[in-house]
Amino acid sequence: MNITRRDALKLGLKAGTTLGTCLAAPSIVLAQGRRPILPYGVMSGDIRHDRAMLWARADRPARMLVEVADNPEFRHARQLMGPEVLPATDLTAKLDVTGLGGMDTAHYRVRFAALDDHRAISEPITGRLRLPPATRRDVRFVWSGDTVGQGWGIDESRGGMTTYATMRRQRPDFFIHSGDTVYADGPLKESVTLANGETWRNLVTPEKLKVAETLQEFRGQYAYNLMDANVRQFNAEVPMLAQWDDHETTNNWYPGELLDDDRYTEKNASLLAARARRAFFEYMPLRELPEAPGRIHRRFAYGPSLEVFMLDMRTYRAANSPNRQAEGEAATFLGQDQLRWLLEGLRRSTATWKIIAADMPIGLVVRDGEHFEAIANDHHGEPLGREMEIAELLRAIRDDAIHNVVWLTADVHYTAAHHYSPERASFKEFAPFWEFVSGPLHAGTFGPGELDGTFGPEVVFQKAPPAGQSNLPPSDGYQFFGQVDLDGESEVLTVTLMDAAGNALHTQALTPQRA
Repeated sequence: MNITRRDALKLGLKAGTTLGTCLAAPSIVLAQGRRPILPYGVMSGDIRHDRAMLWARADRPARMLVEVADNPEFRHARQLMGPEVLPATDLTAKLDVTGLGGMDTAHYRVRFAALDDHRAISEPITGRLRLPPATRRDVRFVWSGDTVGQGWGIDESRGGMTTYATMRRQRPDFFIHSGDTVYADGPLKESVTLANGETWRNLVTPEKLKVAETLQEFRGQYAYNLMDANVRQFNAEVPMLAQWDDHETTNNWYPGELLDDDRYTEKNASLLAARARRAFFEYMPLRELPEAPGRIHRRFAYGPSLEVFMLDMRTYRAANSPNRQAEGEAATFLGQDQLRWLLEGLRRSTATWKIIAADMPIGLVVRDGEHFEAIANDHHGEPLGREMEIAELLRAIRDDAIHNVVWLTADVHYTAAHHYSPERASFKEFAPFWEFVSGPLHAGTFGPGELDGTFGPEVVFQKAPPAGQSNLPPSDGYQFFGQVDLDGESEVLTVTLMDAAGNALHTQALTPQRA
């Protein structure tokens, strides 16, 4: 809400005092020990044409104060009062800022006022976000997944999580985090000896020394990643659309699973996932809808040429299995409600390009012991198991003449461009499409994976560790992200697979198909 005269008086500000000048007022406490601190910076996300979610965390109970302007000098800034933060939300705050229509770039500034001394106001932290356009223009965004996995944490002597810095230098309009935003099941050691004899030295916190089980331990996974300066600077400049996968809870989990893992005292995966989901919503700039609390799948129109559909491939799935069912609930993956939501959204979309952000790939075989973790079942025949939902989706996209659908994903810890075509497929009732894979952002590198032939995928490009090598550290250079450039005039969509240094590894230009 906007700050009124009464609000200002409650905060100890003189009438007419703005937040931008309040620190100069004699009544404001300047002693550092008494003023709140924002230890993890600011973040924005879930952007729409006229609104965005803003996020920050204080170090003590406090009230969030926000200024928003269309200029970096904050001339004529609008002043907003955010929520009070308490330990019940781990001192995190989110504010859904509306009224941003007509802005190209919104600049925001966040402070916190202590609840035990309203004169004690923090130093400001600034951020910016670019809003979706009303008319065609060039758009650039990046995507990837997998942060702090396989024991590779923040080594400050190596610059920390440098892929985030590389992505920031590309100046994207937004970022899709494709899941495994944290590794709640991946404890860190203080040091790891590398193959070349060097030592990787992790920054370590108590929550990162064991698998996460309690709510506070799950919260600590997100707080850890925000200790990295590259991540904080990136978050302040690039709005994020976040989805989750398995490692936000534990490896390969599914609802109802009872863990067979001696590291856990709590074996109920659904209970662990409930705690993980709460921490995810507290620490990510997601907009939670009253009619669908805790829902992660959602959609975002980014101007007339682009719409992003964020999937949730974890919440609604049945148990991992041999994945060869011919029918029945045991084959559920997206779930019928989410599948209907996606198809209806694709049918109604007026955007030229429809981006499906999936947290798992379609045709890559991802195993869970003797069972299967993803969609493909290594059968190479007609769709069975979880493949049946994807077949239903692809058939509907073809039959309803929904053009220009592109899939983006991560999960498998290497990068690839896959083209799917009915000419090569066992199942032929779909139109050709592209799937691009990228990651990890800062985790061990693996691959390449094996492709299942049901939907006719072909590897057009891939980069993974050399044969016989796996779990390569970030210092080996096998960290990846994808960049998407939309030309505002021609609407050609160019996908570039990039490495952590910003080198373009593969470029695919896609020309839109007109109805």
